[in-house]
Order: sequence, then structure tokens, then C-alpha cells
Amino acid sequence: MKTSSNNSLIDASRLMIEGTVRAGGQVFVGYPITPANLLYSYSSKRFPTVLPAPDEISTMQFMSGFAAAGKFPVTATSFPGLALMVESIGMAFMMELPMVIMLVQRMGPSTGTATCGAQGDIGLIGNINSGGYPIPTFCPSTFEDCYTLSAEAVKVAIKLRTPVFMLTSKEMVMTLKSFDLSTLKPVEPVKRTWYSSEEKFVPYKPDANGVPDFLPVGSPDHQVRITASTHDQNAALQHSSKEALANIERLRFKMEHNLSDYAHYDYDKVDDAETLVFSYGISAAASREAVANLKASGKRVSLLIAKTLFPVLPEYLEAANSHKRVVVVEENQRGQYREMLFGLNGRDGVSGVNCIGRLITPGEIEEEVSK
Repeated sequence: MKTSSNNSLIDASRLMIEGTVRAGGQVFVGYPITPANLLYSYSSKRFPTVLPAPDEISTMQFMSGFAAAGKFPVTATSFPGLALMVESIGMAFMMELPMVIMLVQRMGPSTGTATCGAQGDIGLIGNINSGGYPIPTFCPSTFEDCYTLSAEAVKVAIKLRTPVFMLTSKEMVMTLKSFDLSTLKPVEPVKRTWYSSEEKFVPYKPDANGVPDFLPVGSPDHQVRITASTHDQNAALQHSSKEALANIERLRFKMEHNLSDYAHYDYDKVDDAETLVFSYGISAAASREAVANLKASGKRVSLLIAKTLFPVLPEYLEAANSHKRVVVVEENQRGQYREMLFGLNGRDGVSGVNCIGRLITPGEIEEEVSK
């Protein structure tokens, strides 16, 4: 039986934008920066509303305004822009405003090299909030992921009332590839609901999952208060009252309590395998090829590709603990995610394949596994 196909020469930027728009993204706010410019360009053709910002600080302030008004905003940037956004990202996190931030990694430090990819921002993303409160972070490793995880990012942002990161890289969003669009599954827009009771609206009163009901500012029926300062459930500023501290602790609870709902990864566990190859993002392709080559040569090797990076899934540590050796593959100098998983001292049997300024090759991974 013949099946219809729709092969197109496409880059993943289009798929990321398409996924967010179909899931319910309404506004794109941005300031151009390489290598995220294609996301900006495609957004101007797909989003109902596009607002060019004068800089990245203004971008996040505009994003928060749209989110508070009940519109779903999306932006895209790279590290120099992210550096300017950090304070406002913390503000949106504390206010509990849903939005998606697409971060296209390039080589640093500082402005670095705009057209050289990397996986060097993961340490910052994992600790971007004062106090260490995690922000949900997805990292696509295939073109299909770029579409599905972008839609998932919108869903999670709305469900948990939080900013969500889509962490990718220059090679993923700028590389043209022949891709069969007919393989993509339909994306249903996320249905948003507002607080509808006649009782007084309490803006930060959580449900059983730790998430408060949402009501846009300007409601004709209720007073809506939103603040980024330490506050109680009524959004009244507090120094360190019991209720205010519980409200802060809830920010972590809602991320971790609901983690199983947005836990995404590929795990090919091979019985009796002593070695696990662990990777994410752009380095996953080389890891997949390396493991396939190793298996073809008779070696028993497991493979785990992480797609939800933060909060860290307990399944990652369980998989690592079930193997004598773990090889973590990531395109940065010291193995940032490896350090987060296993600490600065590491763990016996844990090693990494790392580099900067270029992609990791399957041969390098095979060599490390074969040691």
C-alpha cells in the first residue's frame, strides 16, 4: 500500500514556531539575535500578533504584560539576550505568568561566536532563579521533537502557570533538511479557562496540584493582583510570614509534583548492558549513531536521550544507577549536565565526551565507550 508523503526542505525553526502557534501561542515578542533570527522571521508570518521590541529587557516586560492580560506570549533569543532577560524571567516566574522562551545556544563566553553552535547554557538555565527554583525546560533532539515539544511547552506553561524554556542550538534551527511533514501529528490548541466563581478571587490560592486559578488583569468581576515580591495568597507583600514562605515553597512543589506529566525522554535499555550513553539536544544524533555502531559490533550498550532537562527526572538517575558505566555526551567544555547529575566529584564509572566549537562525532563516543 502506498502512503502519501509531503517532503519539504525545511529547518527546525519553522517546526518550533508551528508547534507553538497550533498549541495556542498568540503573541511573538522579540529582538533579533543570531542564531535565533529565523524563529523571529517565521513568527512574523504565523503569529496573530508580533511585537518587535527595542531590546531584550523590554521583550520580557512586554511578554509579562501580555501574559497578565491573558494572551500567550512567545520569544526567542540566544545567550547575550538571555543575560538581559534574567531579572524579568524571575519576575514572570514569581508572578506565575505562562509563556515560552526559545533559547538557541551559541558558543560563549560573552557574545562569543554568533554562528558557532554549543550546548553551553544549560548550567545557567538550571540555576537561573535565585533560590534554585526550577523552570520547566525542554530540549529537542530531532525535527519531530521541535514540533511536538514546542506544543508541549505551551501546554505545560498554561497548566502550571509558569515560563517554560525550549533549549536548542544553532545547528538544529538553521540546518535545512528534507523532512516529511505528513509524519507530524495534529496539535490541538490548549483550552484555557479563567476563574469563574462568584466568590472572591484569591490570585495565589493553589489547587491540589499547587497551581492557582488564573484571571487576566482588568476583570470586570474581580480584583486581580499580581506581584513579583514575596507575597501571601492574596498577593499582599509579606516579609517572611508563614503563608508567604509556604507560597514560595509551592513554586517548587508544583513543578516537581506534576513532573510525571511532562517527563519526556527516549530510553533504549539493553539487558545486561554495563554502559549507558546519555545525551540530549544536538549531540543526540551522534550518540544514536555511535550506539548503533557499537551494537553492530557486538557490544551491549544502552542509550538515554533526555528531552525534559529541568526539573531533573528521577528516571535519569535510576537509569544511571543501573549501569556500571555512564558516558554523558554534550557539546560544552566541562560537562555541565554531567556535573548537575553527578556532582563535581562525579561517580565511579561516569565519564564524558565533550568539546567546544564543533559537533561531537560518533567515533569519539565509540572510543570513550570502548575504553
